[in-house]
Amino acid sequence: MLEVRLSAVQVDLQSNSPVILLQEKDGERSLPIFIGAPEATAIAFALQNVAVPRPMTHDLMKEIIGALGARVVRVVVTEVQHDTYYAEVHLEIDGRTLTVSSRPSDAIALATRTGSPLYVEDDLMDLAGVVLESEEVPEASEELVDRFRAFLDEIRPEDFSS
Repeated sequence: MLEVRLSAVQVDLQSNSPVILLQEKDGERSLPIFIGAPEATAIAFALQNVAVPRPMTHDLMKEIIGALGARVVRVVVTEVQHDTYYAEVHLEIDGRTLTVSSRPSDAIALATRTGSPLYVEDDLMDLAGVVLESEEVPEASEELVDRFRAFLDEIRPEDFSS
């Protein structure tokens, strides 16, 4: 297992879709994962400490976990099957460790709220990790924030219906 950090939440310009980049802490590879706009918003809000009038789903998850006396030990992105990524949330409660299956976006949104470490399985990073040129990963800038806000302004509730 490789420890990673969330290095970016951005909009892919080719697909106009949100993507997160998980970068090795002790390496050069990044794992790009395309996610939904609501999850991207939840992660971005947590990273920027945006106060919302009512708790978001991931805030609720954090509160429930805490109310049960548990804590998030780590989040692990485990595999990809048919372009779908899988993750696990590892919880500790009463000296026991519980593992809960999750979408990576939800697990990462929870980890951003709890300060829990992020990991990627070695085999997955070997399979899907990429080395990005430094200009491919924009710094947290006003331009990036503006592009993300423009993306959020363009989406409609109908975009999320099936």
